[in-house]
Amino acid sequence: MAPIWMLQLATGAKSFLDNPWIGSRRLNQRGLHVARVRLAAALSAWRRRRLAAMVRPEWRAAFDRDGFVAIPDIIPPAHFAALREAILGYEGPAREMRQGDAITRRMAIDPAMLRAIPQLQYLLERKDILALFHYVASYRITPLHYVQTIVSKTGGNEVDPQETLHADSFHSSLKAWLFLNPVAVEEGPFTYVAGSHRFTPERLAWERARSVADPRAIDRLSARGSPRVGASELAAMKLPPASALAVDANTLVVADTVGFHARGPSLRPGERVELWSYARRNPFLPWLGGDPSSLPGIAERRVGLVWRVRDGLARQIGQPWQPVGQRTPIDKR
Repeated sequence: MAPIWMLQLATGAKSFLDNPWIGSRRLNQRGLHVARVRLAAALSAWRRRRLAAMVRPEWRAAFDRDGFVAIPDIIPPAHFAALREAILGYEGPAREMRQGDAITRRMAIDPAMLRAIPQLQYLLERKDILALFHYVASYRITPLHYVQTIVSKTGGNEVDPQETLHADSFHSSLKAWLFLNPVAVEEGPFTYVAGSHRFTPERLAWERARSVADPRAIDRLSARGSPRVGASELAAMKLPPASALAVDANTLVVADTVGFHARGPSLRPGERVELWSYARRNPFLPWLGGDPSSLPGIAERRVGLVWRVRDGLARQIGQPWQPVGQRTPIDKR
């Protein structure tokens, strides 16, 4: 496996458990992990400089400052109600995953859904939104798009791991939420540590310290490359406390999830419905485009393909997303 482990150093591979080179205390004491972080951040910044001119200045300024941007009334209010009704009433194949006391349901925005809801395709092809997605992802890449429903407080004593502040990886990636319903502070809102997307000297020191820790002695999600962070560590990095984004319906939030973020705790049972988009690419590529999976005809079919591949490899790599038949986003079954 040594040649494979070595090649993975030039990719987004992040697990300190699965790759003994990435998790090597000796190599990380000599700066391996921090070197990967610094190079990925430098290339991301370089790509964003080349994409910046296409982004609305106020959106770019907010993102550069905070690591996320929240845009109310992203759809003209006169059109939003009809789009929301069409999405909430659409029935299609769905998958669900339970984490702690929360259930997440996803429906792929695939050719069938786009044919049934043509205004959805128009939204996903809006040039100003695409330019923002590309800037945050630092690539001209088409994200994976889903209709996502999160049902909180479904019973049980396990903690939802998404409620703990964390970074998704050591490099930039895009996540976006277009909320179809308002989300109050007590209803599990998106939460972000403003400015934590920047690799300051303090953040790099934190990255180095965690890279030399024994991955078998920390929580599994951190050891797998999605590090959890506590309040004292934020203070040591000179970062503010996390802020919860209570938003109205028709608000688009776009974030770089290399910054520390979480799903805020839900204080009561509830349901959150959103359009959810995600994009992550090899952080060490110097070019902006060239992603074959973003081509029309392929991009809108990727989610189904990914699910089928994971189904076939479930014994080897697991498959947390289980099919639950034909559902609507607000189906109570």
